Amino acid sequence: MQKERFEMIISRVRGDIFAAPQKHIAFAVNTQGYNDAGFAGQVSSRIWSKLASTGGNELGEVLTHKNGSKTYHALVCHSLDSGGWNDTPRVARECLDKIDAPNDEEIAVVLMGSGLVGMMQGADVEAILKGMEQSKKKLVVYTR
Repeated sequence: MQKERFEMIISRVRGDIFAAPQKHIAFAVNTQGYNDAGFAGQVSSRIWSKLASTGGNELGEVLTHKNGSKTYHALVCHSLDSGGWNDTPRVARECLDKIDAPNDEEIAVVLMGSGLVGMMQGADVEAILKGMEQSKKKLVVYTR
């Protein structure tokens, strides 16, 4: 029996995700563990200093850090290697589904692949969004 999937991006917001009303914030990080640039760099400099250099992680891992009323989820969903964003649509969905939050609770998500690193490496943002739509979580996607 095949599971039915639902489009779970409930809205897109242009704004500051750090000011989001959602308690959970999810964003992309790389397998190499170099997370000192882009949105991950902002998180590491403002909130979670150890995120800047995690020493490498497995594709599909979810790193979690609680800070006050917010919980940050670093989704290891791409590599800095050539073609490193190719599996991101599938892996991002899998990572989102692993987040320890009720399925009916909204999760704020940074639009993955739309930053400088993603653009330079040819990330397919539309494919990533389509993958995220298949998550069982309720997502609010934030863009700049």
